[in-house]
Amino acid sequence: MTDRKDELAANLANVERRIADACAAAGRGREEVTLIVVTKTYPASDVRVLSELGVRHVAENRDQDAAPKAAACADLPLTWHFVGQLQTNKVRSVVGYADFVHAVDRSKLVTALSKEAVRAGRELGCLLQVALDAGESARGERGGVAPGGIEELAGLVAEAPGLRLGGLMTVAPLTGEYAGREQAAFERLMVLSTDLRRSHPTATMVSAGMSADLEQAVAAGATHVRVGSAVLGVRPRLG
Repeated sequence: MTDRKDELAANLANVERRIADACAAAGRGREEVTLIVVTKTYPASDVRVLSELGVRHVAENRDQDAAPKAAACADLPLTWHFVGQLQTNKVRSVVGYADFVHAVDRSKLVTALSKEAVRAGRELGCLLQVALDAGESARGERGGVAPGGIEELAGLVAEAPGLRLGGLMTVAPLTGEYAGREQAAFERLMVLSTDLRRSHPTATMVSAGMSADLEQAVAAGATHVRVGSAVLGVRPRLG
């Protein structure tokens, strides 16, 4: 465990330097960007080590991994983010531990999240996943609402009991006009965020950027970056 803690500490320090350097280059304060460590495929023991190293925000993208891990780490001062595509049959479980859901992209999911949040007596932060590879009213290859659908979906979340509209999230698209243009994609998300905040001023979160493109996300104005492999190492193949 000592070796693993040393490894994670070194990786975390490197990521922290990258974020700090990116903030400095963009004229931003380091405190403006929250690091979310994505721990998928890694054990609860790694989450405990990360907590000891000062990490306060962790994320998962599969409920079957997240639920037992969150339960095993329930004593830790952590904020849990669910960042994957979420099916409605997993909503009850996810609402039990997640503080934020980053991939809200359809009205049916809003309804399900609201119902379970009320049942559990919780308030759940919701980020709308924006598909920058979609047309104005289509869906993205990896989920997400098209830019033209943001305002309507945001209104549904804002009015839903038990939910709080946090802001917007995206994944740099692999196809379409922004393929290979990560910073341009993130800058487009910032424009959409500015538009959203005109009608929902408290929806200030902008979740963008991962291990390979966090600098571009910070330069564009992201408030949260989701980093996995740069902290935890290359994930083992599944199956």
